[in-house]
Amino acid sequence: MTTTIFFDMDGTIADLYGVENWLEYLISADALPYKVARPLLRLSTLARLLNELQKQGYRIGVISWLAKNSSAEYDKAVTEAKLEWLKKHLASVDFDEIHIVKYGTPKQTFATNETDILFDDEEKNRNDWTGKAFDVNEILKVLKGI
Repeated sequence: MTTTIFFDMDGTIADLYGVENWLEYLISADALPYKVARPLLRLSTLARLLNELQKQGYRIGVISWLAKNSSAEYDKAVTEAKLEWLKKHLASVDFDEIHIVKYGTPKQTFATNETDILFDDEEKNRNDWTGKAFDVNEILKVLKGI
Protein backbone atom coordinates (compact mmCIF):
# COMPACT_ATOMS: atom_id res chain seq x y z
CA MET A 1 0.00 0.00 0.00
CA THR A 2 1.51 3.31 -1.06
CA THR A 3 1.01 6.23 1.30
CA THR A 4 0.25 9.66 -0.11
CA ILE A 5 1.12 12.74 1.92
CA PHE A 6 -1.35 15.52 1.08
CA PHE A 7 -1.09 19.22 1.82
CA ASP A 8 -3.76 21.87 1.94
CA MET A 9 -2.43 25.19 0.64
CA ASP A 10 -4.28 28.19 2.10
CA GLY A 11 -3.43 28.57 5.77
CA THR A 12 -1.24 25.45 5.71
CA ILE A 13 1.73 26.09 3.43
CA ALA A 14 0.64 29.44 1.91
CA ASP A 15 -0.24 32.39 4.14
CA LEU A 16 -3.32 33.50 2.18
CA TYR A 17 -4.90 34.95 5.31
CA GLY A 18 -1.81 37.05 5.97
CA VAL A 19 -2.26 38.97 2.72
CA GLU A 20 -3.64 42.40 3.54
CA ASN A 21 -7.32 42.69 2.52
CA TRP A 22 -7.35 39.07 1.30
CA LEU A 23 -11.10 38.71 1.77
CA GLU A 24 -11.90 41.85 -0.19
CA TYR A 25 -9.76 40.54 -3.05
CA LEU A 26 -11.62 37.22 -3.03
CA ILE A 27 -15.03 38.92 -2.90
CA SER A 28 -14.06 41.03 -5.91
CA ALA A 29 -12.81 37.90 -7.75
CA ASP A 30 -9.17 39.01 -7.78
CA ALA A 31 -6.68 36.12 -7.52
CA LEU A 32 -3.83 38.34 -6.28
CA PRO A 33 -3.73 36.91 -2.71
CA TYR A 34 -3.15 33.41 -4.10
CA LYS A 35 -0.22 34.73 -6.13
CA VAL A 36 1.51 36.77 -3.42
CA ALA A 37 0.86 34.70 -0.29
CA ARG A 38 4.07 34.09 1.62
CA PRO A 39 5.11 30.60 2.64
CA LEU A 40 4.11 29.58 6.16
CA LEU A 41 7.21 27.48 6.72
CA ARG A 42 10.72 27.08 5.39
CA LEU A 43 9.93 25.59 2.01
CA SER A 44 13.51 24.61 1.18
CA THR A 45 13.39 22.29 4.20
CA LEU A 46 9.95 21.00 3.20
CA ALA A 47 11.07 20.35 -0.38
CA ARG A 48 14.14 18.42 0.79
CA LEU A 49 12.01 16.25 3.09
CA LEU A 50 9.40 15.62 0.40
CA ASN A 51 12.02 14.64 -2.17
CA GLU A 52 13.58 12.21 0.34
CA LEU A 53 10.17 10.72 1.14
CA GLN A 54 9.42 10.24 -2.55
CA LYS A 55 12.69 8.36 -2.94
CA GLN A 56 11.45 6.07 -0.14
CA GLY A 57 8.22 5.38 -2.08
CA TYR A 58 5.80 7.93 -0.63
CA ARG A 59 3.57 9.90 -2.96
CA ILE A 60 3.14 13.68 -2.52
CA GLY A 61 -0.08 15.55 -3.22
CA VAL A 62 -2.04 18.74 -2.76
CA ILE A 63 -5.75 19.10 -2.04
CA SER A 64 -6.79 22.75 -2.05
CA TRP A 65 -10.14 24.45 -2.24
CA LEU A 66 -11.10 27.21 -4.61
CA ALA A 67 -12.77 30.36 -3.32
CA LYS A 68 -16.26 30.12 -1.84
CA ASN A 69 -19.14 31.02 -4.21
CA SER A 70 -16.81 31.61 -7.14
CA SER A 71 -17.46 31.75 -10.87
CA ALA A 72 -15.91 29.37 -13.39
CA GLU A 73 -13.72 32.22 -14.64
CA TYR A 74 -12.44 32.99 -11.14
CA ASP A 75 -11.91 29.29 -10.45
CA LYS A 76 -9.65 29.15 -13.49
CA ALA A 77 -7.66 32.20 -12.34
CA VAL A 78 -7.28 30.80 -8.81
CA THR A 79 -6.23 27.38 -10.13
CA GLU A 80 -3.56 28.99 -12.30
CA ALA A 81 -2.37 31.13 -9.37
CA LYS A 82 -2.11 28.13 -7.05
CA LEU A 83 -0.22 26.05 -9.62
CA GLU A 84 2.17 28.95 -10.21
CA TRP A 85 2.66 29.37 -6.45
CA LEU A 86 3.60 25.69 -6.14
CA LYS A 87 5.93 25.93 -9.13
CA LYS A 88 7.61 29.05 -7.70
CA HIS A 89 7.94 27.95 -4.08
CA LEU A 90 8.32 24.16 -4.39
CA ALA A 91 9.89 23.88 -7.85
CA SER A 92 11.99 20.84 -6.96
CA VAL A 93 8.98 18.81 -5.82
CA ASP A 94 7.39 16.62 -8.48
CA PHE A 95 3.87 16.30 -7.08
CA ASP A 96 2.15 12.99 -7.78
CA GLU A 97 -1.33 14.53 -7.42
CA ILE A 98 -2.68 18.07 -7.36
CA HIS A 99 -6.39 18.55 -6.72
CA ILE A 100 -7.69 22.12 -6.76
CA VAL A 101 -11.38 21.67 -6.15
CA LYS A 102 -14.61 23.48 -5.37
CA TYR A 103 -14.84 24.98 -1.90
CA GLY A 104 -16.20 22.45 0.58
CA THR A 105 -15.35 19.33 -1.43
CA PRO A 106 -14.73 16.59 1.17
CA LYS A 107 -10.98 16.10 1.13
CA GLN A 108 -11.26 12.53 2.38
CA THR A 109 -12.62 11.55 -1.05
CA PHE A 110 -9.01 11.75 -2.28
CA ALA A 111 -7.63 9.34 0.33
CA THR A 112 -7.00 5.91 -1.15
CA ASN A 113 -5.97 4.09 2.02
CA GLU A 114 -5.85 4.44 5.80
CA THR A 115 -2.14 5.30 5.80
CA ASP A 116 -2.60 8.49 3.75
CA ILE A 117 -1.64 11.67 5.58
CA LEU A 118 -3.23 15.13 5.42
CA PHE A 119 -1.80 18.42 6.67
CA ASP A 120 -4.59 20.98 6.93
CA ASP A 121 -5.32 24.06 9.02
CA GLU A 122 -9.06 23.28 9.21
CA GLU A 123 -10.01 21.02 12.09
CA LYS A 124 -13.10 19.64 10.30
CA ASN A 125 -10.97 18.44 7.39
CA ARG A 126 -8.57 16.74 9.80
CA ASN A 127 -11.42 15.12 11.74
CA ASP A 128 -13.11 13.85 8.57
CA TRP A 129 -9.88 12.48 7.07
CA THR A 130 -9.78 8.68 6.86
CA GLY A 131 -6.02 8.37 7.47
CA LYS A 132 -3.74 10.39 9.72
CA ALA A 133 -4.26 14.16 9.80
CA PHE A 134 -2.14 16.87 11.33
CA ASP A 135 -2.21 20.60 11.93
CA VAL A 136 0.09 22.96 10.05
CA ASN A 137 2.32 23.34 13.14
CA GLU A 138 3.26 19.66 12.96
CA ILE A 139 4.38 19.45 9.32
CA LEU A 140 8.17 19.35 9.72
CA LYS A 141 8.09 17.31 12.94
CA VAL A 142 5.85 14.62 11.43
CA LEU A 143 7.74 14.44 8.12
CA LYS A 144 11.10 14.14 9.89
CA GLY A 145 9.62 11.29 11.96
CA ILE A 146 8.47 9.20 9.00
